[in-house]
Amino acid sequence: FNMSEEEWDPVLATHLKGTFTVFRAASAVMRKQEGGGTLIGFTSGNHQGSVSQANYSAAKGGIISLVRSAALGLHRYGVTANAVAPVARTRMSAGVPMELAEIGEPEDVAALVVYLLSERARAERITGQVYTIAGPKIAVWAQPRELRAGYAEGAAWTPERIADFLPGTVGVDPMPMLARVEEMAAAARAGARPNQPSSRSGD
Repeated sequence: FNMSEEEWDPVLATHLKGTFTVFRAASAVMRKQEGGGTLIGFTSGNHQGSVSQANYSAAKGGIISLVRSAALGLHRYGVTANAVAPVARTRMSAGVPMELAEIGEPEDVAALVVYLLSERARAERITGQVYTIAGPKIAVWAQPRELRAGYAEGAAWTPERIADFLPGTVGVDPMPMLARVEEMAAAARAGARPNQPSSRSGD
C-alpha cells in the first residue's frame, strides 16, 4: 500500500474501466438487436486479494462485481454475463514463487469461454457466475451472501456490546489467502520459480 496514484490509476483504467467500456458498447448492440447475447469478463485468482498488487486485485474484484451487475441489469434483454478466472502457465505465472499445484495451459481456457458464449449456456440461464479453470479442474465461486447474523436485544449496539457478542456468535469467515502469506514470503525469499512455462504454452 505504498504505491502511488500513478501506479494505481493505469491498472484500474486498463482492467476495470477497459472491461466496462467493452461491456457498455457490446450491451448497447445486444439490447438493440433484441436477440440476447453474452458478455465475458476476465478476472484472476487475484480477486481474492494480493500482498503486492492491490491495484490489480482491486481491478479484478471490480470486474466480478461489474459482471454481476451486468447479469442483473441485462437479464430482461436475454443477455448473460459471466466471469472467467483462468489459472494458466504463462510468462506472468512463471514469476510466482509458490508452486501452483493446479495450473493448466492458456489453451485450456478456450473450451470454457466457447461454452459460455454458446446458445446452450444461455438456454441453461448461466449468468452472474465466476468460474475458474485450471487444467483438468473447473470450479464455480460462491455468490456473496450472509453467513451468520446476530441481533441486538434491548439497547442499541455499542462497541463494547459488539466486542462481547461478536467473537462467539457472528464470528469471522476465514480468509484462505491469509494463511498462505507466510508460505509465499518464504518461497519468494528462497528465489523459487516453480511455475515455468512448458513447451506447450509457447513461451
